Amino acid sequence: MRHYPSAAEPAGRSLGDAETAALAEVIASGKLNFTVGGTQTPALEHEFATLLGVDHAVACSSGTAALHLAVGAVDPAPGDEIITTPLTDFGTVIPILAQNAVPVFADVDPETGVLDPVSVESLISGRTRAIVAVHLFGAAAPVDTLREIADQYGVALIEDCAQAYLTALPDGRLAGTVGHASCFSLQQYKHITCGDGGLAVSADPQFAAAMRLFADKGWPRATGERTHLSFGMNYRMTELQAAVARVQLVKLPSVVERRRHSARRLAEALRPLAGIRVPADLDRHAVWLLPVVLDVDAAGADNQAYAKALAAEGVPVSAGYLDQPVYGYPAIAQRRLYGGSGFPFTSPPARVEFRYGPGLCPRAERLIGRTLLVLHWNEAYTDGDVDAIAEAFVRVHHRLRVGSLHPGAEIGV
Repeated sequence: MRHYPSAAEPAGRSLGDAETAALAEVIASGKLNFTVGGTQTPALEHEFATLLGVDHAVACSSGTAALHLAVGAVDPAPGDEIITTPLTDFGTVIPILAQNAVPVFADVDPETGVLDPVSVESLISGRTRAIVAVHLFGAAAPVDTLREIADQYGVALIEDCAQAYLTALPDGRLAGTVGHASCFSLQQYKHITCGDGGLAVSADPQFAAAMRLFADKGWPRATGERTHLSFGMNYRMTELQAAVARVQLVKLPSVVERRRHSARRLAEALRPLAGIRVPADLDRHAVWLLPVVLDVDAAGADNQAYAKALAAEGVPVSAGYLDQPVYGYPAIAQRRLYGGSGFPFTSPPARVEFRYGPGLCPRAERLIGRTLLVLHWNEAYTDGDVDAIAEAFVRVHHRLRVGSLHPGAEIGV
């Protein structure tokens, strides 16, 4: 069975001698943290802000930490509400809960899985403080529309760009340049990595200053004072992480372009297959994963059947991305927070008693349970790898469609 490169092995990462040399330089300096005069972390912040064309970037310990910086800068009161998507990693929601705010889940576009602005606006209340939009799989969320909604209601827009390095918006600007703050991940499986790490960016100097304080225990180091101005965490990035991330950042355009090239090749091969939809905007897509949305009737089967059949062919694929929407996880659905108190979902501090369950976001639930396939993707895929995936997809599509049209037919291998 064919082996496809993955981000968990050297063949699927762009790590090499340059990263080793960068680490050696930091170790030789004896300065493993920027707080003792390290230079790598400030340099990474400057280079990343320049890449995005924004004024401020704050490096931190993870993508989840980056989101926590942004939520911390919003500074919600207990029971305040932050609207986000149920189709995301739990790291999007952890910072909301950690700040004693209530996650309010808006439904998604059934074709892309990104937030639906109409659903978002319908959920805004007098307690809403922010919207967290996720650029899912590397596809651009409708952040221009969401920013208009945020400005209309006086709330913050935070972009979760963990999966969306160099994702382009329809007008050519990069994802991460529209929100009040935007957050990126350098975790092992992302486009570039330093093992773990994060970056939060903002064009707003006050918002950026609040995030920087939150990342470093509220300590205003630039003043030379040993004081703490506000509540914060210790989310500092080490010089070792920053040194590796700086080398990786140089490689980022090539990584994204290779992912796009191979995704376009597969999309062209799958286009003739009935009931199979691949993203139409792959020149703008970061292709962290390659999503395929099924028209179940035309395709002949749902995502579970396709995933099982494709996996049997050796294709790295999963059905639905998540097993259930984020609000179905026990931490939220069973309110396993703060000693079992149910806080902050309780009223008070919330305006109403918040409970979560099936049916809350039907389109997200259908994507997970019926229509969404995600193909694991990697910049090291060769044209041969892509062609093998395409050939497997064609075989599976034929068998499952024959089986759906003629239920008594043999659809096995």
